[in-house]
Amino acid sequence: MIFFILGIIIINFPFIHIFNRDVTLFGIPLLVLYFLLGWPLSILVIYLFTRRVSSGTKELPETGEGSGVE
Repeated sequence: MIFFILGIIIINFPFIHIFNRDVTLFGIPLLVLYFLLGWPLSILVIYLFTRRVSSGTKELPETGEGSGVE
């Protein structure tokens, strides 16, 4: 949920206004470069976070016995 909120923040007014300049890097406008690099970078951060969280959780072994109520 926190990454969704951060994603919404980075595509809202303050950040768009910061990168909406008449500057180009390698012939690419700064705002376009911001989106082209920011989007994959945010996906990479979410991927790494989910890998870290999933490797930290241990699965319970299944016993294969009914409902477990005796």
